[in-house]
Amino acid sequence: MSTVTKTYEERIKAVNCIAHPLASKKSTKKAHKLVKKASAAKIIRRGVKEVIKGIKRNEKGICILAGDIYPLDVISHLPVLLEENSIPYLFVPSKQELGAAASTKRPTSVVLVKDPKSMDGKFDAAELYDTLIEEAKGFDPSTISPH
Repeated sequence: MSTVTKTYEERIKAVNCIAHPLASKKSTKKAHKLVKKASAAKIIRRGVKEVIKGIKRNEKGICILAGDIYPLDVISHLPVLLEENSIPYLFVPSKQELGAAASTKRPTSVVLVKDPKSMDGKFDAAELYDTLIEEAKGFDPSTISPH
């Protein structure tokens, strides 16, 4: 069995129509690095059910969604829920890579990285977290034009 890794450009072709804001190539790497470190520090929620549970429990952080999820109904309600709860979010092109970064063997559709401020300075990727938060907050959903 050979594993063929696709480039960022190839993965973008498989992204669905609601994947806005889509992280740039550089930001995607940062997001995967953040998810990997958050997973090791156990300040992460993986999967739609778990992320929704975290949102309902008023957990704050940054949400990273995979842009290649089909059928869309699986995650289509999440951006609205995240906006209502003032949780910034970003899309990355691949569920496989998101799952790998989250330390699971399975593809992962969504990950919520909880705010590392609760770790009392023990989280070494806090700077990465802040950078991605700023990028996600810079997105204005009203700028999306309906097709």
